[in-house]
Amino acid sequence: MTTRFTPGGPVTAPFHDRDTGRRLIERIGDKLRALGATERDPIRLMEICGGHTHAIFRHGLAGVLPPGVEFLHGPGCPVCVLPMGRIDDCVAIAEDPRVILATFGDAMRVPGSKKSLMQAKADGADIRMVYSPLDALALARRNPDREVVFFGLGFETTMPSTALTVLRAEREGIANFSLFCNHITIIPTIRAVLDSPGMRVDGFIGPGHVSMVIGLKPYRFIASHYNRPLVVAGFEPLDVLQSVWMLLEQIGRGTAAIENQYSRIVPEDGNPQAQAAIDAVFETRDFFEWRGLGSIDESGVAVRERYARFDAERRFAVESPAVADPAGCQCGDVLKGGLKPWQCALFGGACTPETPIGALMVSSEGACAAYHQYGGLRKGAA
Repeated sequence: MTTRFTPGGPVTAPFHDRDTGRRLIERIGDKLRALGATERDPIRLMEICGGHTHAIFRHGLAGVLPPGVEFLHGPGCPVCVLPMGRIDDCVAIAEDPRVILATFGDAMRVPGSKKSLMQAKADGADIRMVYSPLDALALARRNPDREVVFFGLGFETTMPSTALTVLRAEREGIANFSLFCNHITIIPTIRAVLDSPGMRVDGFIGPGHVSMVIGLKPYRFIASHYNRPLVVAGFEPLDVLQSVWMLLEQIGRGTAAIENQYSRIVPEDGNPQAQAAIDAVFETRDFFEWRGLGSIDESGVAVRERYARFDAERRFAVESPAVADPAGCQCGDVLKGGLKPWQCALFGGACTPETPIGALMVSSEGACAAYHQYGGLRKGAA
């Protein structure tokens, strides 16, 4: 159940209620007409999180909304932005015969410059898919004669569980566990998008899961400095529709504020315990390389010196070479909202979920995978 679906006052409705959805779509249409938005000159809203991209396609929202609103698919898929050099480092660690590499499943098929983790596993590397970093720690307990390395990745959503696992490894004195840290942060990424030359974003659908951890305050610069509204949204179809309506309300009033549609889950100040765990274990890197986006200042984290014995980058020789994306791959333009997936020459031909060339075709949160899976292959689907 959720609330605030119409401007007439609080309304409680199931998340998939058709009548409520129709009313919201009508209200959105009214707002778009009042704003003079058209298919040729639409209101451009960027959903930062790949989970929202898939919700939009899975529920057919792009097809039922009036043509005066356009969704841009932002850089909120952590697997999709892993640069080839970091995948190459991970493969090199995994191919060390002393190592068991533990990773989330959606990272297995991300292409490196030579091979993916899936291909390395087929070549004999001991790579195991896990559901949490605690599973990797359990592997270390069961295999005291092997080095167990967890491939840590994700935005602030997954950072706390990784940090807490490192703290637990310290408490238990587990010496054969380490972390190959590729965690990244959402705020510098949004800033990089807003600073992109020629980029026009009228408002943001904010990430629900990340915001559970960091809260609303870190987004305030979007409204105060860039004069853009952001609405943190849930992932049900009515959540997304309500968030669109809330953004259009702000745009219509000429205001820019940070609002919370997902208040049933996201507290104003986030999760202090999770933030404390992150601060204890991680420190900000000066810069971090992103696939398709280049180097972004202070956009990644590394393991603090205090926990250096759990840092795989210190235990193993990693080079992190800068590797250019394959010729013809336009993931960077898609990640910044400057290009639709189907406008890439490789989309649906050389690059498919079965044979991915770009990382956006790999992950379940990737924009290209969403277009391919839910029918966006036809031009103009969103």
